[in-house]
Amino acid sequence: MDLEAADDRVAELAQAFVELAGALADGYDVVELLDRLIRHCVHLLKVDAAGLVLADASGTLKVMAATDEQARFLEVLQLHADSGPCLDCYRSGQSVDVDDLTVDDDRWPALADTIRHGGYRAVHAVPLRFREQTLGAMNLFSTKPGGLGTTDGKIALALAEVATVAILGQRTIHRSGQVAEQLQAALNSRVIIEQAKGMLAQQGRFDMASAFAVLRQHARRNNQRVTDAARAVVDATLTLDLMGGPDGTRSPR
Repeated sequence: MDLEAADDRVAELAQAFVELAGALADGYDVVELLDRLIRHCVHLLKVDAAGLVLADASGTLKVMAATDEQARFLEVLQLHADSGPCLDCYRSGQSVDVDDLTVDDDRWPALADTIRHGGYRAVHAVPLRFREQTLGAMNLFSTKPGGLGTTDGKIALALAEVATVAILGQRTIHRSGQVAEQLQAALNSRVIIEQAKGMLAQQGRFDMASAFAVLRQHARRNNQRVTDAARAVVDATLTLDLMGGPDGTRSPR
């Protein structure tokens, strides 16, 4: 990497962390912040997709965020199979790196085959940790084989730390029950948003990604949290006609 490219990378990293820190300081919607964070992962780490899973009070992992529906599918697939990099990462509390799925597929052969058919050759899982407890894992998918490298590995860990702070909130955690409460609150927000996305997709006859874009755009235009806008959709006090379509225009009847 030449000096100019290195300087550009440093500037991008600084901008990303300033943006995330600003969101944390300014009152934030945890689901939107995590969505923003995993998109920064894709840009900063030169991977092609990312997802994030969290454990509920019973220790069952749930998908919290994904950059696209393919990444979400791969996360769900691992959870249903109870096997895969994110499960190994969560259970061990350590990063899991698979630099080439065509070579290192003995641990989860069926899953590795599905991931490869999705176009991905490498996957890296980074734990979300608080003290001695693992809260979940962040998965990074790449269409090209290869490791993250030392620097990108450290950046991934730093982004995982930001995700942990966002999930647990800014208050001091004194007991393990508070950790469980914060995790459940974040997961509940995700459930509400998924319900709203489904309702909007059905109303507008478009895909889930477009539905989330509509929801997020409406929340930003009206200085709302995405979760609050989603709750209004689920309660039927906010409809697609009032929000506009994926391009910001009114939805046709």
